Amino acid sequence: MPTLFDTLALGALTIPNRVLMAPMTRGRATREHVPTPMMAEYYAQRASAGLIISEAIGLSRQGLGWPYAPGLWSGEQVAGWKQVTQAVHDKGGRIVAQLWHMGRMTHSALTGEQPVSSSATAMAGDAYTYDGKEPYEVARPLTLEEIPDVIADYVLASHNAIAAGFDGVQIHAGNGQLIDQFLRNNVNFRADEYGGSIDNRIRLLVEVTQAIADAIGADWTSVRLSPNGETYGVDDSDPTPLFEAVAIALNPIGISFLELKEASPMGTFVSTNVPRQSPMMRPHFNGPLILNSDYDLARAQADLDSGLADAISFGRPFLANPDLVQRLRDRAPLNPTREETLYTQGAEGYVDYPTLNDETAAA
Repeated sequence: MPTLFDTLALGALTIPNRVLMAPMTRGRATREHVPTPMMAEYYAQRASAGLIISEAIGLSRQGLGWPYAPGLWSGEQVAGWKQVTQAVHDKGGRIVAQLWHMGRMTHSALTGEQPVSSSATAMAGDAYTYDGKEPYEVARPLTLEEIPDVIADYVLASHNAIAAGFDGVQIHAGNGQLIDQFLRNNVNFRADEYGGSIDNRIRLLVEVTQAIADAIGADWTSVRLSPNGETYGVDDSDPTPLFEAVAIALNPIGISFLELKEASPMGTFVSTNVPRQSPMMRPHFNGPLILNSDYDLARAQADLDSGLADAISFGRPFLANPDLVQRLRDRAPLNPTREETLYTQGAEGYVDYPTLNDETAAA
């Protein structure tokens, strides 16, 4: 049986271990959504991961509604990301860009336009803007004429990612974002070919994935889903047939890997009693399957041993432990996460977490 520290082929890449860094929004870009040198330092510190999946990156102004989050639609943003990818590669690492359209989770104060979604719904709660919190706005449904433009935005961002030196892209299709708003039936009330039946609701995901695979190669394309339970108000009344259909549809495209963020009843960030969908999806997807959420070493190895997962992505443990691979291999204690610095704009709680070597030197 493979261990977390064995190599693995992911499409065009061969990674040196199966400890992936999961995507995590951090908010350290500029107000113009341009990556900063501090971001290059942050990612380079974590280059020992088998693969880094970047924080979610806005693929268009329309789709990015998070302050100080990075984008990938302008030349300046591409140039900023080149510094990040070069820093990771200089340390021997690999990094893919996660592409983000937030749909109804945006706010006009940030995008300059009404949010768009599958249907006219509003997310509960408040959006973060540069001027403080504002109630989420009612989204307008994307028209049939607009959907090809959104797909084109995904393709342009994918080309920009490759130009910026990324080792591929990941389509963010989970966590209540735009594609998830099309997939799941508590927010998709469309009566056209993108709503109603499961085949219709998965159509946008399949079209985006195929378009990116055609543009940059399926070996450089991956997908992330959150198939079990409610996330940011998005849920489905019958997730198993939905996500089995997703696995069946993605399989022939030949993507490099599929990542599933699966909440548990005792989850630290999201919790749910809805069963994990990976056991039902696994028989329908022949490519590498990456699982995520609240893993420790023992649970990670158990899912590798069973054949359910090919690798595990770690989120907050990687945030607080730049040398997570070494700490897991040595069974060393982990640094705790400083929650109050997750989304601040400074170096504290971002690039100042100590490694084992730092701790040894200090001692």
